[in-house]
Amino acid sequence: MSEAPIRLAFTSSDSADAMAAARRLARRYENVPLEDADVIVALGGDGFLLQTLRDTMGSGRKVYGMNRGTVGFLMNEFREAGLLERIAAAVPETIKPLEMITENSDGSTSRALAINEVSLLRQSYQAAKLRITIDDQVRLDELICDGAMVATPAGSTAYNLSAHGPILPLDAPLLALTPVSPFRPRRWRGALIPNRSAVRFDVLEAQKRPVNAVADHTEIKSVLVVKVREQAGEKATVLFDPTHSWNERILAEQFRY
Repeated sequence: MSEAPIRLAFTSSDSADAMAAARRLARRYENVPLEDADVIVALGGDGFLLQTLRDTMGSGRKVYGMNRGTVGFLMNEFREAGLLERIAAAVPETIKPLEMITENSDGSTSRALAINEVSLLRQSYQAAKLRITIDDQVRLDELICDGAMVATPAGSTAYNLSAHGPILPLDAPLLALTPVSPFRPRRWRGALIPNRSAVRFDVLEAQKRPVNAVADHTEIKSVLVVKVREQAGEKATVLFDPTHSWNERILAEQFRY
């Protein structure tokens, strides 16, 4: 008995190249509505893939990205031929996001999910002053910096890497806690923490030194407290060609010079 065909839905960023590619692929392969698809083919750049993963979180649908953007670190190579065969042979990777919960200066609270990182950034010319608590134990009484972040393995090659944080294999049970331009303590370069840990940032002198919090592309202004932990109940699946898996890309990135 033959297997049921893979049902594909094509989606794209708003760039001309990505939209044109989506139209051609939809004509070449049967295109079903997003809610009926087994696999969503996302055409664009890394940012669009992350957006698609957030939109499909918990749905059970898999996402196969093809690069029609600029960098495309997370994307497979764009080719129109043999798409069904490539998807059938692709390697799935499970992505678990971070949950960010903030307490804000206006008395409100906010919640957002991040696949790459949750970051805190100074809002003005004044450096941020943060206290860092992990699993209810204060680990750093005072960090004066431009900001700090908690990055997932998936996000360790993004903003985390540019801030000189470590690169993590995708299956590592770790999160990277990385400062951005630390001033005091000057020698602190961050930490690796278990992915089951709960991280809390308290913004000290918040009126004088206001701080914004960002979960990927969701920004909350003037936060007082930011709590971060892995949200194990929410998952997304991304597909990679076996010749160019995510772990292979991460390994190769560590030998770039």
